[in-house]
Amino acid sequence: MSYVLRSYLKWVIAVCWSITYASSGAYGYMDSQDLLGSPINPDRYKAACPEYAHYAMNPHRPLSGGPLALPYQRPSSQCRTFSSPAVERVIEDVIAQMEDKDLARIFQNAFPNTLDTTIRWHVDGSGKKPTKAHGSRHATHGHWEGAQSFIVTGDINAEWLRDSTNQLVQYQALAKKDKKLEKLILGAINTQVEYVIESPYCNAFQPPPPSGEPPTSNGQDDLVHPAYEPSRVFECKYELDSLAHFLALGNKFHKSTGSKDFLHPRWYAAVETVIGVLDEQSKPTFDLDSGRYRRNEYSFQRRTVSGTETLNLGGIGNPINNGTGMVRSAFRPSDDATILGFFIPGNAMMAVELKRTAELVKSAGKANLAKTLQAKGEAIEKGVWEHGVINHKRYGDVFAFEVDGYGSAILMDDANIPSLLALPLLGFVDAENDVYQNTRKMILEKAGNPYFLDGRAFSGIGGPHIGLTYAWPLSRLVQAMTSQDDKEITDALHAVRSSSRLGLVHESINVEQITDYTRSWFAWANSVFAQTILDVAARKPHLLFGKGAKPYIIE
Repeated sequence: MSYVLRSYLKWVIAVCWSITYASSGAYGYMDSQDLLGSPINPDRYKAACPEYAHYAMNPHRPLSGGPLALPYQRPSSQCRTFSSPAVERVIEDVIAQMEDKDLARIFQNAFPNTLDTTIRWHVDGSGKKPTKAHGSRHATHGHWEGAQSFIVTGDINAEWLRDSTNQLVQYQALAKKDKKLEKLILGAINTQVEYVIESPYCNAFQPPPPSGEPPTSNGQDDLVHPAYEPSRVFECKYELDSLAHFLALGNKFHKSTGSKDFLHPRWYAAVETVIGVLDEQSKPTFDLDSGRYRRNEYSFQRRTVSGTETLNLGGIGNPINNGTGMVRSAFRPSDDATILGFFIPGNAMMAVELKRTAELVKSAGKANLAKTLQAKGEAIEKGVWEHGVINHKRYGDVFAFEVDGYGSAILMDDANIPSLLALPLLGFVDAENDVYQNTRKMILEKAGNPYFLDGRAFSGIGGPHIGLTYAWPLSRLVQAMTSQDDKEITDALHAVRSSSRLGLVHESINVEQITDYTRSWFAWANSVFAQTILDVAARKPHLLFGKGAKPYIIE
């Protein structure tokens, strides 16, 4: 199908949906029922709310006052899955100051998108905390107790550890001011705890059993070891960064609120489970003493025609060497298989989060656990610097994307986070670090990164997940947050603005056709857009608010 025809069909569908839902009034900028003064039955109202996956595909009024006339894509207040007065105040404060009304409209839609649309189940625990566990670290005492939150990625009814953690980042600073929001994030930690304990090698999960929500199939034919329960797990791709994101969620929550309410026996059991995975996945392919092949604990095979969706060599992947200090990752944060098992951005993130977790548990009186976590974090960090830095004849010393410990390296970057471009955001290096700057130059141009895509309509980093003509707005947002250059930041924001014609940020954009995109509703991307606007508002407020503007910082 041609780009023109595809774009035309999308426009026709958008018009049809707009007409349908404009007449239904289920979603909209104003609640007609409220205006009429009639009482609202919340359950009946919610039952009438259309699926947001469809709603997000269509433009809705009122339109922004900017030249792009971007639509208002928030659900009616009765159709939102969670609400926070603190979040609403930030929206009002920021958009009132923003000079670019199209950027303001995207922020207005994107900042609350996770709360508006993806909180499929939440209970505050009614004051209950998981009870103390005795004996085995996997004891079921406290199982699914306390606050719980099931947060889907958007148009897929499943929770990714990585996505859900990133979807909540922009709310963490507000949690101390809004107890409901604090409970939501606490619930997200507790839910991830149960996922990690039960299936630590898996990346995406079904609704928690207590939610009563039915599981869904991913439609794939997978053979995975260790085996998992399909009613609990949506997909079981072992991605090192998923476990790092679990640790990051708690670390950020504690930093923002000072709360240690999540430091209960079930959380400690989850941390011990993470340590067990790191120990297993640090082992080489061949036994150090005998030199004989040693089968990895994790294997994954999928019946597929796409090589990036499965592991070679019978589901094991390519060999990794001994003595690097790093940890194998079978898949990347894009859910594509790694080529060489030591995925550098994932190892960098894990090193940072292990050391942060060590500080946290030390403050809670767990000195021995803190020593273990600190040692592992330092070993991984050392491994990244010793084995993950490659001398490039054109760019000098740069971070590789993947290595195997034998001397082989993959030089590229992918848009998904963690990425090489995002290393300063992860806390692994300062943005002015020479190796990072060399790497940044390499991955932001076609000569250095095969997945840097530059077309007539859009440019940015893509990856093998979608294809060689689709770049991800995520990469432009990360580019903005890791830059001090006003023009580079402005260009990145304008590129994302121009590609967000439906008022929301898409997964990827065809670099030759701006209206050809994947995923109209992708909450992670919307969250990163909001994080970028808040970052620029704090660091370079004049770019958003005009000359002489004061920094806007959530405190």
